[in-house]
Amino acid sequence: MHIRTSFPYETTHEDLRIPLPDGTLLYARVWRPLTDEPVPAILEYLPYRLTDWTAPRDWQRHPWYAGHGYASVRVDVRGHGNSQGMPGDAYSATELADGVEVVRWLAAQPWCDGKVGMFGISWGGFDSLRIAALAPEPLKAVVTVCSTDDRYDNDVHYLGGSVLGVDMHAWAATLLALVSRPPDPRYVGEAWRDMWLKRLEEVTPLVHTWLDHQTRDRYWQHESVREDYGAIDAAVLAVGGWHDPYRDTVLRLVEHLPADRVRGLIGPWSHQYPDRGLPPGPAIGFLQETLRWWDHWLKGVESGAMREPLLRAYVSDSHPPATVYDTLPGRWVGEPAWPSPNVSMVSHALEGAPLLVRSPQHTGVDAGRFLPLGNDADLPPDQREEDARSVCFEFQADEETWVLGRPRVRLRLTCEVPRGQVIARVCDVAPDGASTLVTRGVLNLSARQGRDRAVPWEPGVTEDVEFELNGIGHAFPAGHLVRLAVSSAYWPWIWPQPDSAAGFTLDPEGSFLELPVRTRESASGIAFEEPEQSEPLGVNVPVTLDEPRPERLVVRDVAKGEWRLEVDPLPHSRLRSSGGTPIGGTRVYPDGLEFTEGALETYTINESDPLSARARSDWTVELHRPELAWRATVRTRSEISCDGTDFSTSNEVICTDGDEVVFHRTWEKRIPRTAG
Repeated sequence: MHIRTSFPYETTHEDLRIPLPDGTLLYARVWRPLTDEPVPAILEYLPYRLTDWTAPRDWQRHPWYAGHGYASVRVDVRGHGNSQGMPGDAYSATELADGVEVVRWLAAQPWCDGKVGMFGISWGGFDSLRIAALAPEPLKAVVTVCSTDDRYDNDVHYLGGSVLGVDMHAWAATLLALVSRPPDPRYVGEAWRDMWLKRLEEVTPLVHTWLDHQTRDRYWQHESVREDYGAIDAAVLAVGGWHDPYRDTVLRLVEHLPADRVRGLIGPWSHQYPDRGLPPGPAIGFLQETLRWWDHWLKGVESGAMREPLLRAYVSDSHPPATVYDTLPGRWVGEPAWPSPNVSMVSHALEGAPLLVRSPQHTGVDAGRFLPLGNDADLPPDQREEDARSVCFEFQADEETWVLGRPRVRLRLTCEVPRGQVIARVCDVAPDGASTLVTRGVLNLSARQGRDRAVPWEPGVTEDVEFELNGIGHAFPAGHLVRLAVSSAYWPWIWPQPDSAAGFTLDPEGSFLELPVRTRESASGIAFEEPEQSEPLGVNVPVTLDEPRPERLVVRDVAKGEWRLEVDPLPHSRLRSSGGTPIGGTRVYPDGLEFTEGALETYTINESDPLSARARSDWTVELHRPELAWRATVRTRSEISCDGTDFSTSNEVICTDGDEVVFHRTWEKRIPRTAG
């Protein structure tokens, strides 16, 4: 990683407040080049608190853009951080409308030449795409990283029509803790407490809303740009990683947006900016790559950005199973179109007699993290134990086979119960038997006729079901096996259906696996500069004597047949050393803020009882300013369980100002299982 300390332009930065039409003021930080000429503005807009939570990451890139001739702006959405207003649903219509107003306000500033770009990762990437679909005139280009065009089936809520057991719960619990944090008195003054208490009165657990919409209904359609790609006017650089759950969005965007206004880039990365150097690598000079994009679309400079292939993708070499890889070997390939003329679907028929698939309910305990961030325990370990809990079919790779795109399965199933799910995994099996997960997919059987409806299975009836697996770029070596593993459970990724213990019968006749096989080539000529960033913020992470908690711990109660997965969602050294967010523990900011946070997620299930599934998340967040004698603490607890008819949710928030409890509320709710 090269740290830049000098740039073509000297820079300055300031904090300011952006007025909205209703009088609400949004908190913003602006880095600008020192020049008398107006310049384009680029905006990162999200709720993650620019004065603390994302500050280390912001300082890696916003000053860099300013040093290259752009006004780089970071804004907190209303009701978060030091912005005024009340919090609402994630990606709400109000949030989007505010974003449009921010774009227009930036374009009207004397230091801006009227052209605006937007960028962001995850939430910031979502908002960039969705605001682009509202087409404010000044917005000319976006860079969207690890984001989604489909809030229902390619986000943290549902997968294949099934409720995500892990991130539906975990992300709702995380947001409950994040939204409950107070404004910072250093930046808002004595009004902080009044703002905080009013904000807390508006807080509601978002899991209630998400579980109220268990099919792709108008709620999700409104929030998904895939409903109308034609609404996006701005040029889109879509970026993802093969170890990020949102990567298929890149493939859909390059397929559906006009080729003269879109480019796609998919590397081996996790849910991180590609210049961060977090595993798996290799990292690239991503800021330089985006600068080419901004120069082309915002300054009219011939930077070569649009001479690149429509899609640049990384095809990883085969690798032994591990939960972390510093770097994955492989090569870059370029596709002139998507679907690509270089990729052909090759069908592998399943063989054998009909088989009963009845997986134990803890199948999936070795699935790895749904949203990998580059930590040591994020990725799936050796899949041999998971394969043993599944029904497997194998195909010999007689020659090296490159796979690029989304595999598909067609399975002939007979179910004796009305509800269930099927999970398909593709693994690369080495001659020594080691099984590396390549990709996977899920189908809630009630969603087999479309994600917008729930159709129970008629018991005893045989049907053919088809579904896609997540996209991947992977090279199977000659002599390895391509293994298709099929299971009826996948906890805690997928919340078990009430009848899932019965499983289903799989008839290989009429069933097949389709692989998108890519033509091999010797060299593509695709290359990137080495990563560079601006000088880091300088956050201090005190060393403590506390024994670090395991990132992922699996506990088996043999007598009870119960399995418990404990997850620390805020580990540890890798994110701390990279200046990442979130990092957990305590850090001390240059402005004097001491910020401490910790969390623990627990997922339990009995191996024979789908109704025994439980998820719990506990968070503690403390903000301390010794110079102001100010200390505020947030504690939250979130739980989900279910029976045959309902989900049961329980959430609690306790907030203290010093030793005084200023807010304590508990929500208990039962939500019918209409599809999930």
